[in-house]
Order: sequence, then structure tokens, then C-alpha cells
Amino acid sequence: MEKFKNYINGQWLEPLSGKYYQNINPANIEDIIGEFPESGLEDVNLAVKSAKDAFRNWRLVPAPKRGDILKKVGDIFARRKNELARIMTREMGKPVFETSGDIQEAIDTAYYAASETRRLFGYTAPSEMLNKMNLSFRVPVGVCGVITAFNFPIAVPSWKILPAIASGNTVVYKPSKDVPHSGSIFAEIMEEAGVPPGVFNVVFGKGYMGNMIVEHPDVHLIGFTGSTTIGCQIGEICGKLNKRVSLEMGGKNPQIVMPDANLDLALDGVLWGAFGTTGQRCTATSRLIVHKDIYDKFIDMLIEKASKLRLGNGLDPQTQVGPVIHKQQLDTCEEYVKIGLEEGARLVLGGKRATDGELSKGYFFEPTIFADVTRNMRLFKEEIFGPILSVTKVDSFEDAIETANDCEFGLSSSIYTTNVNYAFNAIRDIEAGITYINAPTIGAEAHMPFGGVKGTGNGHREGGWTVFDIFTEWKTVYVDFSDKLQRAQIDNY
Repeated sequence: MEKFKNYINGQWLEPLSGKYYQNINPANIEDIIGEFPESGLEDVNLAVKSAKDAFRNWRLVPAPKRGDILKKVGDIFARRKNELARIMTREMGKPVFETSGDIQEAIDTAYYAASETRRLFGYTAPSEMLNKMNLSFRVPVGVCGVITAFNFPIAVPSWKILPAIASGNTVVYKPSKDVPHSGSIFAEIMEEAGVPPGVFNVVFGKGYMGNMIVEHPDVHLIGFTGSTTIGCQIGEICGKLNKRVSLEMGGKNPQIVMPDANLDLALDGVLWGAFGTTGQRCTATSRLIVHKDIYDKFIDMLIEKASKLRLGNGLDPQTQVGPVIHKQQLDTCEEYVKIGLEEGARLVLGGKRATDGELSKGYFFEPTIFADVTRNMRLFKEEIFGPILSVTKVDSFEDAIETANDCEFGLSSSIYTTNVNYAFNAIRDIEAGITYINAPTIGAEAHMPFGGVKGTGNGHREGGWTVFDIFTEWKTVYVDFSDKLQRAQIDNY
């Protein structure tokens, strides 16, 4: 069995503890991918020191030269796309066509970040005084700790790591314990592209190790994607330490379907939004909000088509829905089915583990649909992160918007309608960082801001030009060439 190593200061190093844990294929628990370091504080300290030392020189490399390296990163990801997609599918479960898309996001992000190194614009402004110039420009923050979830093993880390490095920062990355192989691949690609030693470091380990990075005094910024519970804990720690932090957390995303909508299109949208990545997306469509005039008809359409979705190993090209990530998530899905039944929701499809044939070897859960879900139910309110869809009936457009907003999260949202007034009112009134018109709640593009409101995050936006607001500080400069003391606000008025 292959033993993997941490990547620190351009070297592949065994954990100083000598401890390892096994990475298991969720589609077949008999398939052990390898053993990965169970790192501790000594490993973290070494990685942070390497990043701190490397920062001294990396911040001085001209930004377009940093971009040249990131362009190579994108080229390598593109060259290895098919190979990496299969590696990712084996360790986290979603079908190869999805993991290929995951890699493509990293390719897009690498090229975009590379190009943005020539557009890290500052501002000049007129001074209120004679013979004085006012400037501002972006500077790197320092050592960045990046901690991400399992569901997008390459795409989501790329959203943070590549802009951070483009900005002149250095990175210590902790992948999810469930997808360490993808983290190792990321390091291989960064090394091949010519990222200097210490600029990018990967330290593997279980959840507790994340706190070691978050609390480390030489880590200046934390970029986190994961659960709301953990994210809030990280935010609290960073607040106490006066440390910059970007949090991308949970979602409970609504899709509204109005009577005037193209129902076939809306059906395709909710199936992809609810059951893509086996529902394990922060942007997954977990709440379907349907107008009363088409409610029964649309549920019948939904059941007919969802019942035909094919579960299986994501390496099988016929598979449409893969496994959930581990037994704990499988148990969570079962628990929410029980909760839904106890609360009085109507189970119309699925609701149990899939155990036929080869499915018995993995963590498979049937695509599950509950109808007649009301706003007071836990199914309506709580993020499940599995293939469970809740359907709620509404009486009007206004009721639909109010129902969509009755949620502690605000990441993504969707409405299907051919009424332009409904569409633009939804854009204005839905409380979410992202709204789709006649498209599902999933499908972010690398050059656009990504993030949410309310319990979803702390106001930052990854992706696009806005991600550089996370990974840079503003420096203001005043140049006075008057050859005399000029006192702002005193001598000029």
C-alpha cells in the first residue's frame, strides 16, 4: 500500500509523528487508496516556517512573473485532466464527468489568476493640496492557511490557493481528510510548474489539525470552506486573534417554479441541482418551492424522472449519482428521513440506503424526495448535504419569495419563470449571494464572485476579481513634493 507524504518547503516529508490514516474509496470500502500522514503541531510549525521564510522573496517577485508560473499550473492541470478526474472520483465518489468539471474549474481559475497578475490595479486620486500626489495599491498579506472540504477536491482549493499565490502570499494547505490524494496531486502540479520551495505547502491530517493552522501566530489569514459549525468556530478564533478570515459555509438553496415556467427545463434543473454530487454541494438545490397550480403535476414529473437516476461507482460511465462520502454521512441521511417522517412530510421517493449488488460495498443512498414539507420542519431549515430534496407548496409569487427567504442561509437561489417581472423581482428580493434565472442553483463560473449572505459566510466573495480583496491589503501612499509642511484638513481650508 502506498504511503504518501507531506509537501513542505519543496520536499516530500514523512510526518514527524510517524502516524498515518487510510483513505478509502466511498464507492467500495474494500478499496484502500493509500495511507496519508496524520500530522501534528511539529509538522504544522515546519510548514508555516517554510511559508514565512519563502514570503520574504516571493512577495518581491513581479506579479506578472508569478502569473507566468500560474499559467503553467493551468497547462499541467489541462494535460492531466482525464487522469486526475479518475483519481478524484475514486477518492470522493462523484462521477467522472463531474470530476472532469472540477478540474476544469481549476484550469479556468489558474488562467484567470495568471491574467489578473497584470490587473492588480490600485487607485490614484487628486490631493486636496498643491504639489501632492495620492496613491493606493495592493500588497500581499503574508502566510495564508487554506482549509477546504471534500466535495470539490481541486476546484475549491484552487479558488483560494491560486489567487493567494498570485497576490504574493505563501500558503499552508490542509485538504479534507477524506480527499488527501487530490491535495497531493495539487502539490505535484505546483512543484512541476516551478512554484518555489516554501511558497506552497501541504500538510495532511484530521480535523483537529486545522486548529493548529488557524491558531498559529505566523499565519496571517485563513481561507475556509466547510460546515457552518466549524466555520463559526474558526471565525471566533480569528476574531480573538485579530486575524483575517474568509468563510464559505453552508447553504439551503431554493429553486422556485412558477406556473408559467418551462416545466421540462425546471425539472432538469432540479434533478441536477438536487442530486448532482449526490447533493453534497453547498449550492445544492435542497428546497424546491412550487406554485400550487402546478404542484401535483410537477411532483409526478419529478418522481418519474428521479426514479430513473442510476446510482453506482463514479468510474462507471453510466453512473449518474455516486455515493456519499462516508458512513457518517450515510447515517445522517437516514436520520433526516426519520425526522421527515416524524414531522409529517410525505416521502414520495427513496429514503433508504441502496444495497443491491455492488452498491452494498459503498456508501450509497437513494435519491430521496419529500413532498408537503412546511416551513417549520427541520427538513426545510437544516442543511443535510446528501441526496434529499424537500418540496414545498406556495400560493403566489410573493409567497414563494417569502418562503425562499425563510432560511438562515443565503448562498444560491433559482427561479424558473418566463415572466420578466417575476424574474427581476426575484433578482432584487431573494436573500442570496447568487440567483439563477431558469437555471439550477449549481454551476458557478470562475470569473464571477462566489459567496453568500446570512449564515453562509462572512461577506467575502471568492472567484473573479473579488477574491483579490481577500488576499491583499491596501496600502495608501502620499507623496508631497511641495518642499514645505502641509497639514491636511488644517492648511487647506
